[in-house]
Amino acid sequence: VASYDLLLGYTGIVSFAHTMFFGIGAYGVAIASTRMGPGWASLALGVGAALAVSLLLSLLIGLASLRVKAIFFAMITLAVASAFLTLASQLSDFTGGEDGLNFKVPEALQPGTSYRETPLLGASIDGRFATYYLLFFTALVLVLAMLRIVNSPFGRVLQAIRENDFRAEAIGYRTVTYRTLSNVLSALFATVAGALLAIWLRYTGPDTTLSFEIMLDILLIVVIGGMGTMYGAVVGAVLFVLAQNYLQDLLKVAGSALEGVPVLSQLVSPDRWLLWLGVLFVLSVYYFPTGVVGRLRVGALRSRS
Repeated sequence: VASYDLLLGYTGIVSFAHTMFFGIGAYGVAIASTRMGPGWASLALGVGAALAVSLLLSLLIGLASLRVKAIFFAMITLAVASAFLTLASQLSDFTGGEDGLNFKVPEALQPGTSYRETPLLGASIDGRFATYYLLFFTALVLVLAMLRIVNSPFGRVLQAIRENDFRAEAIGYRTVTYRTLSNVLSALFATVAGALLAIWLRYTGPDTTLSFEIMLDILLIVVIGGMGTMYGAVVGAVLFVLAQNYLQDLLKVAGSALEGVPVLSQLVSPDRWLLWLGVLFVLSVYYFPTGVVGRLRVGALRSRS
């Protein structure tokens, strides 16, 4: 989500190919681990090959498409992502097809590997524990790197292009070059995120990494958290995951309280949690048009003034 905010929120580029790079990272790890067996060398090769493929594809897409207007670029990226999804589903000998690929991670990250006989603060210190914190600190480093990028002179130019690309071009910045670099950086960060997901799941398939539903979730989180804030990616992701996991439980409580009421009891049924998630999204956009972080920033500026 943070890598997509770098593209959409800071540069103003609407792309529907973000999940393609996410899937490239996941498939790179899965294919390398399947062909070479579990090991750190296969993980390194898979991530490196995925980064190289994403670099080439994002560069080609950027150079070929970023000269056109926004809506046409969005349609081109949608077509490329759809073609990649079709290839991943049909090349069963290479990608596993619709069934995907199951693979093993290095022994140090396998759940059966135990590092401590007794639990520590209620948590078993095993390979799954090590995998979790490997992913956590890697994601933390990636977010901090993106924060450094958007707060650098390069990031200021991206924001200038987002606000007025004609003026940025007029004062001497080659907007196509900066947009292409933004597209490449966003793709590379998304590729690493896909590799991390594959390591956690030990599985990669079209539905888990390449589906258009993931792209919609990314868009929702960016809008809820706040575009062009980077912190909004973290806040939006937390709120979205909480809603996904606990909204059904809240609806169960509401359903038991309204049991016997003909219409309301059906409306608050846990089976309709997606409906209420949509309602919450509409309300958040209405009351927080700049996202949660954007609204907090506006409130902080008003209190200072």
